[in-house]
Amino acid sequence: MELSKVTLEIFTKLEQKWLSHCETTKKTRILSIDGGGTTGIVAGAALIHLEDQIRLKTGDPHAQIADFFDLVAGTGIGAILAAMIAADDGSGRPLFNAREAVNAIAEKNPELFKVKLTGVFRRRRRFSGVSMENVLKEVFKRDQDGKVLTLKDTVKPLIVPCFDLKSSAPFVFSRADATESPSFDFELWKVCRATSATPSLFKPFNLSSVDGKTSCSAVDGGLVMNNPTAAAVTHALHNKRDFPSVNSVDDLLVLSLGNGQLIGKKNVHRRDGDCSTSSIVDIVLDGVSETIDQMLGNAFCWNRTDYVRIQANGYGSEGLVGPRRKEEEVEVLKERGVDSLPFGGKRLLTETNGQRIECFVERLVASGKTSLPPSPCKESAVSPLANGR
Repeated sequence: MELSKVTLEIFTKLEQKWLSHCETTKKTRILSIDGGGTTGIVAGAALIHLEDQIRLKTGDPHAQIADFFDLVAGTGIGAILAAMIAADDGSGRPLFNAREAVNAIAEKNPELFKVKLTGVFRRRRRFSGVSMENVLKEVFKRDQDGKVLTLKDTVKPLIVPCFDLKSSAPFVFSRADATESPSFDFELWKVCRATSATPSLFKPFNLSSVDGKTSCSAVDGGLVMNNPTAAAVTHALHNKRDFPSVNSVDDLLVLSLGNGQLIGKKNVHRRDGDCSTSSIVDIVLDGVSETIDQMLGNAFCWNRTDYVRIQANGYGSEGLVGPRRKEEEVEVLKERGVDSLPFGGKRLLTETNGQRIECFVERLVASGKTSLPPSPCKESAVSPLANGR
């Protein structure tokens, strides 16, 4: 009897210690930014508000988004923003804070998406790939040492998808793969150029890894992953080297930023009743984003506060569909939030997008700064990935 009593006490203390550990274990925090459009004004407004709230609630005027997220993902214009706030300035700190990144995109937008007319009668509208490449090369080159940054040169793991015409399959750029082999390490400007190569607006972009052993003929990642949240969640679940404590979605805290609905901003039909090529691309981008949002809503149906989606759906004070002028950055935050319901449909919330971000930041700050190491390129050795990418 005495032995049983002692054993019971031991197991009770062990159980309490284990439960206490589980309660204090941090969730892995994921930030995902959609592609779509050329301005990124919806995601930009959300990013600035997110970082402002982090600084307000921590009392640290120098706090940045990367301090409180463990994984960042982006597609298209969202990938450019994601890479800018994750790129390493050489000291283990982000190269840009949120406001600097968004302002840089706004300032360089005319060159980033420079229109040129092609065709026999010069009536076909495209964007200049050369102009975009020059801007991206400038953005992802450090001033102090002139280093051209690669996927390894990021303060937090980064995920960026594109579609490879050579293999007819999605191709996902990731820091995890880049640190495993130089054959999967690509220059950041090329990664952003690849995921932004929208058909009908840009030609496919051919790129190679830093050692030249892996090549890709890329088109817009938005065609398959305009909303890269599912790719980021899958990466966290299977990358045991960077995220050993993640076993299910219960271990994740996800913020997904949309970039406004494209098909609601313009008439998708031509006079003859058919859809134009650009309109079809917009429909695909919106369809992919909404499908992923629905999937994630189902996956987090038992813990909906762990998954927050910010999108411009046209429920602001003026009832507009997406922002159409700079002042509407504020309108994005004033819009009432929308949740995807299990098995289809959406629910209009009482909270605004701004309020939802503020609530999310409270949880971020309460769980403290991320404990992930900085860029692995500063480490002397890299251990191989376990259980997949």
